[in-house]
Amino acid sequence: MDLITIKEEKTKIMAYKVEGPAIKEKAYEKQNRKMRKDYTKETGKTLGSRQTSGTGKRRVSFACRFAGMAGAMKDAKGEPTKKAMALKKWGFGSVAAAKSFCNKHKEK
Repeated sequence: MDLITIKEEKTKIMAYKVEGPAIKEKAYEKQNRKMRKDYTKETGKTLGSRQTSGTGKRRVSFACRFAGMAGAMKDAKGEPTKKAMALKKWGFGSVAAAKSFCNKHKEK
């Protein structure tokens, strides 16, 4: 198993693991649901859903955050990475598309 994400909280560290180096569409959705459920259990708050269109603040923030992220869109086997799948789910076809959207819609 490969360690994918480490999230530090005030008093505990959470590590999420997934099977194999590449994550498939179903596995991505399953992991996303699990992380959302864990977040709700820990904080009592719910995360907002993905905004796949429009110019809402959360979508602009996501685009700006992911436009500046380092990392490939495909792994060594040619499979899309988690970054690529997240961008696709939020309605961006590439890092360049997210960066363009960010620059156009971010508040100055």
